[in-house]
Amino acid sequence: MGIVYAEITLTHLLSGKSVDVRTMVDTGMTHMIVPANIARELGFDLDKASTYRLKVADTRRIQCPCIAPIQITFGDRCYKTEAAVLGDECLMGVLPLEAMDLVVDPKRQCVTANPKHPDGPVFLAMGVRNIPFSDEPFSHSRPSQPSPPYPKSA
Repeated sequence: MGIVYAEITLTHLLSGKSVDVRTMVDTGMTHMIVPANIARELGFDLDKASTYRLKVADTRRIQCPCIAPIQITFGDRCYKTEAAVLGDECLMGVLPLEAMDLVVDPKRQCVTANPKHPDGPVFLAMGVRNIPFSDEPFSHSRPSQPSPPYPKSA
């Protein structure tokens, strides 16, 4: 097994500026980390950025700038989030991987979209009950007639 990298696009959601980067995929980390030069290229003013507290690999707790809102794009999948500004290379953790339903293949040293969900990420909602089945696309419009009450669960 080796180090896995992925090609992603980072976008500053307020300015629209984007940058393509090669990021190391770190499944032992949670969030996204970008170096200062990438944050500046996206148009963020690090002197005005909020701060993040995090624990680094040597167990020290540090404070660093946090940029938001950003979008991480991998192929046809994207995730809106924030990123810590630290170090000299981009690192992508498990939250973006899970949100975009990406699979890390350490043997082939690559990241791919989950082949079980080729149409996009599928989110688990195991605690949701009593939703009427419909194969109609979701609509934000309200129904013209009130829905019948759902049975009370025991």
